Amino acid sequence: MSHKIKKVFIETVVCGAAKGKGARFLRMLETRQAFKRRQDGCLAAWVANSTDGTDMVLVQTVFNDRQAWKKISDEVLKVLDAKDGGLESVVAGPPLIGMFEIDPRHLKLE
Repeated sequence: MSHKIKKVFIETVVCGAAKGKGARFLRMLETRQAFKRRQDGCLAAWVANSTDGTDMVLVQTVFNDRQAWKKISDEVLKVLDAKDGGLESVVAGPPLIGMFEIDPRHLKLE
């Protein structure tokens, strides 16, 4: 008898820093990922710098489910964006954002 494995959700964001804002941009992203890691429902969160020396970054967060994603995203807006004004002033252009369902066996979470 087989059972359906619960999917986890990965939010993926590819974005870059506005000119002259790279250091602040990275600090703000790292702060947000650390905040997410402390929340119930977040399984992992990281920021990866591009290997070509640009200010392009990959930001990924793994959530238990869609409800955790929504709750944690709302908390980031309420707590961090309210405190520092949000990322709009340090990001170059609109980010590329996607949400993906992943079998947790691929992440060694089970």
